[in-house]
Amino acid sequence: MSKRREQSIIISDSQYQSARWVLVSLSLAALLSSLGTSIANVGLPTLVDAFDATFQQVQWVVLAYLLAITTLIVSAGRLGDLFGRRRMLLVGIVLFAVASALCALAPSLWLLIAARVLQGLGAALMMSLAMALVGESIPKEKTGSAMGILGTVSAIGTALGPSLGGVLIDQGGWPLLFLINAPLGALAWLLALRFLPVDRLSTVEAKPRFDVVGTLLLTLTLTAYALAMTLSRGHFGELNLSLLLAAALGLGLFIRSQVKANSPLIRLSLFRTPALTLGFVMSMLVTTVVMATLVVGPFYLAGALALDASHVGLVMASGPIVAALVGTPAGRIVDGLGAERMTLVGLLAMFVGAALLTLLPVSFGIAGYALPLMVLTGGYAMFQAANNTSVMTHLTAQQRGVGAGLLGLSRNLGLITGASLMGMVFALGAGVADITAAAADTIDSGMRLTFGVAAGLIIGALALGLVGHLRSQFDAESASAQKKGLGHE
Repeated sequence: MSKRREQSIIISDSQYQSARWVLVSLSLAALLSSLGTSIANVGLPTLVDAFDATFQQVQWVVLAYLLAITTLIVSAGRLGDLFGRRRMLLVGIVLFAVASALCALAPSLWLLIAARVLQGLGAALMMSLAMALVGESIPKEKTGSAMGILGTVSAIGTALGPSLGGVLIDQGGWPLLFLINAPLGALAWLLALRFLPVDRLSTVEAKPRFDVVGTLLLTLTLTAYALAMTLSRGHFGELNLSLLLAAALGLGLFIRSQVKANSPLIRLSLFRTPALTLGFVMSMLVTTVVMATLVVGPFYLAGALALDASHVGLVMASGPIVAALVGTPAGRIVDGLGAERMTLVGLLAMFVGAALLTLLPVSFGIAGYALPLMVLTGGYAMFQAANNTSVMTHLTAQQRGVGAGLLGLSRNLGLITGASLMGMVFALGAGVADITAAAADTIDSGMRLTFGVAAGLIIGALALGLVGHLRSQFDAESASAQKKGLGHE
């Protein structure tokens, strides 16, 4: 073997090892942000007793975290584009870990909620920049696999949260729900500091002005929308409508500010690329459907199938577990089959799962719910790996931070919309104003209507996916024909 060839093999192996550790550090950041979303839910009843508060008050422990991520995730990605993604990811991990410790030490409910807002800001930085750094640090031919692994880790965090939270509460009370993130955050910070590539000087030194006005308008717009979708859950009153109108007005002002800004938060020209626009819209539609399983599932399993809380949790965990198992191989298939084809395969699987949930009667028992749920969430894992890969590969290096932020925003908007929309659809199908008051004999009809609507949303996403696929094929054929024409000349 020649000396040059031997040296190239050593370099290649070194690059492989480096990329693997980069992925480990980014995966831990993704795990922490998803764990922060799911682990607090199981502690809400305990917090009611600990702070002598109402359930509506302690719900803000979860809502504050979700609102912070939703309203700040695009700005977090933009900060990474301007000041260096590695640098801002390290800041996000520190903020998340410190805020987690503050949550554990909070002497009152409202200080706990304030600390959760800070924790959400750290999570927003970790969510958007982990995905952006995949596109920057992982070889392009391995991007699909890396995205699949990040999706797998996020699904594990979501599935692990409730069960881990229950153990922690039993061992040391509710503060451990948040304190567990501090040592994990320290480990994530050390790994990121050691293995993530240093920000390129061009990325860090070229610092256009940060769009403060645009950031403020977008934050207020998203806050108004999120509150419109989450307040008075179960019905849509005057307050919800007023907030929704405020969000629409804010969106108009935000778009106007971006047109005039010298260094806008979001360059609107980004949406002229069909693959990006379709990817964001499909992501929102799909996560709206996923939220239906979290909103309707517990009521169906407890009310229609008469399962106790522990068995409801086990059945609900089957979906994220399948997503975790499917995510990594799905990413590898994306690298081989192509992101656009895999997007359609994932959406078809989701449609089959949603359709089965409308067709299988209660007499099929747990299997009649769990098996379609596994098909639906497995399809979601395929879609996530493919859609994220498609979006990130269409972005330039300077756009990856804000692009990843927009992907995160589209998912969170889908979750928030799904929590409200699917809850209202379920209540309509069950013939009740409040889903918590649904009787056993009406829950089945409510679930069927909910997943009928969900199947319709997936059909819409499939139509968009087909449009994108056909457009891509047309562009490729046009480019090939043009190249042949130039060759003949």
